[in-house]
Amino acid sequence: MIASITEFLEELKDAMVPTLARAEDEEAEESQEQPAEQEEESGDAEEGDEDEEEEEEDEDDEDDEDDEEEGQADQIDALREECKQKEDTKPLLHHYTECVERVQKAQEDPNYADSEHKEDCVEEFFHLQHHIDSYVAPRLFDRLK
Repeated sequence: MIASITEFLEELKDAMVPTLARAEDEEAEESQEQPAEQEEESGDAEEGDEDEEEEEEDEDDEDDEDDEEEGQADQIDALREECKQKEDTKPLLHHYTECVERVQKAQEDPNYADSEHKEDCVEEFFHLQHHIDSYVAPRLFDRLK
């Protein structure tokens, strides 16, 4: 009874808690799994083959999901790019890029760390994002309906 409750809680945890893995970690795990697989093959060759087939099928399923995600472009990104090309957005975008260039040029100055006033482009960025969002929001929700 306790074992079934424990299994249920493990399945619930796996379903609810996101798991993150890096490509480097997967390679390290594969190299660690290889010696364990070799031991299994020496003991039970048939069980090892079945496990490998299941792992290959799982990897194929994951690849299919990745292909589906790549095929779907995010509509909001397309709308944002469309907005950046509009004439009423160009002055805001130009103002923001000028600010970024000024800040980068100022950071190249050797005395930048000692200067009292260090400009950032937060205000320009938020003005641009507010304009883009006000353009994108109604069009995006019209497409989603």
